[in-house]
Amino acid sequence: MDFIHIKDLALRAIIGIYPEERKEKQDVVLNILLYANLSKAGKSDDLADTVDYKSLKKEIVGFVEVSSYNLIEALAHNVAKLCLKNKRIIKAKVTIDKPGALRFAKSVSVTVERRQQRH
Repeated sequence: MDFIHIKDLALRAIIGIYPEERKEKQDVVLNILLYANLSKAGKSDDLADTVDYKSLKKEIVGFVEVSSYNLIEALAHNVAKLCLKNKRIIKAKVTIDKPGALRFAKSVSVTVERRQQRH
């Protein structure tokens, strides 16, 4: 399956369960795979036939920057749901890294994968 990869989107958000984590925004890094059929866009070379990832990135930035979650699992789940509002996206795989979350570790990350619901 074809996909678009948004790599290393560095943002800041209120994230964490401890009081000191709730006071100021912390760094988070998102990697997002957007699975979609890109064959029509490959043939037409027309933005209307693909996922407008610049527009989607702006939505994600706006969402994450004002979010306030205890868990990166919840943030990842909701970013994936936001991606799936675009019906061209069949599946979204979202990895969120929280640098410095654990002493002696570069970061901790969570990956979630969500699909369009079939009706």
